Amino acid sequence: MSISKLAFSACLIPLCLAGTAQAESWFSGDWYLKVGAVGFSAPKYQGDNKNEFGAAPIISLGKVGPSAKFSSRNDSASFGLLDQGTFRAGVAAKLIMPRDEGDSSDLRGMQKIKLGGELGGFAEVYPTDWVRVRGEVRQGIRSHSGVVADLSADIFTDITPGLQISAGPRATWVSNKYNDKYYGVSSAAAASGGPSAYNPDGGLHSAGVGAAITWKATDNIELTSFAEYKRLMGDAGKSTLVSERGSKNQFVVGIGASYKFGFSVP
Repeated sequence: MSISKLAFSACLIPLCLAGTAQAESWFSGDWYLKVGAVGFSAPKYQGDNKNEFGAAPIISLGKVGPSAKFSSRNDSASFGLLDQGTFRAGVAAKLIMPRDEGDSSDLRGMQKIKLGGELGGFAEVYPTDWVRVRGEVRQGIRSHSGVVADLSADIFTDITPGLQISAGPRATWVSNKYNDKYYGVSSAAAASGGPSAYNPDGGLHSAGVGAAITWKATDNIELTSFAEYKRLMGDAGKSTLVSERGSKNQFVVGIGASYKFGFSVP
């Protein structure tokens, strides 16, 4: 996968439309647009044993007002339909970038992944003022026809006003259609230069941990750094793509900066 493809798929900052809809006109009021960039080192594809450097844009649109206490770079783009302070729920979507053997020689014989997305819902709860637990379930569209479920828990605290640290575990489950698309290898593909034939089932895909430091230098300028580790599990970790050409261990590190603009809609 090229740097530009990987950058956009791995580090796209979620487009969060936070705020409560108003009966007369939910889009009226004060909004913000956050723009910036992030640079990072990440695997070229899921299961790769090498990292490459890349960059991606930060684009976040939100409504000023009641909002979540915490957000993570791993959150999919989301729109809250229910917000009770300590509990939020709504729709979630994620952009999926393409993958083919032109991105890496390791992918020779693997199925092509088309540009597409995942659409579903999210729910998050704050059992305390310093813990957030979030779950997402999404259905693949065009890129794959499987189901993906993410679960994460984050502990967060402000070291000083404007400087926040956070960390916590992450886990992902997938259906057999997802694993077949990303890790399945037919006998014909194996004979033509792909990894050994492999027919995976669904289940636990990966488990790991992530941490971040976020500094609000001013009301409008935000700087962040992050590091994440995950290990491919289950049939994803047992895949011949990983065992013969890659690694179960996946690392991502990066830094980013953004600026927030405010505007009003009548």
